[in-house]
Amino acid sequence: MRSYPHNSPEAAARIVALVLISDGHVCSSEFDILKQLGAEHELGLEPQLLPHIVHTLCEELMASGYASGSLIDNVDDGTLAALMAEISDPVLQRTVLRLALAAARADGHLADGETMVLEAVRRHWPLADAQAPIASRLDRRQLA
Repeated sequence: MRSYPHNSPEAAARIVALVLISDGHVCSSEFDILKQLGAEHELGLEPQLLPHIVHTLCEELMASGYASGSLIDNVDDGTLAALMAEISDPVLQRTVLRLALAAARADGHLADGETMVLEAVRRHWPLADAQAPIASRLDRRQLA
């Protein structure tokens, strides 16, 4: 998987993209909420670049993986750690976490893959400890 420059908009967007694809499909409601929140602007991306980053991530996961399940099955703990390590700026981490949580909530269902990515955020970014455990914040009562 390619490396993006440390704390770059693309590295940050890839974490959000990972949440988007982690349940096996990207819902229009997820993109809609990210558009409402001005995610591309918040991350410092050029307009319309987020779908490209999602597409590129999917291609890289398909090329590197051999799992028969969903694309998220091709992401191991080491890969998650490497992706999280690309973002060390606390302000950018908070932005990514806020957008990732919004995307995870958008369809009203927290999938196992989304939980896996959000829990990786909690483990690798100290600021997320205040949000921990993230999965408990996204239970069915809060999504409804």
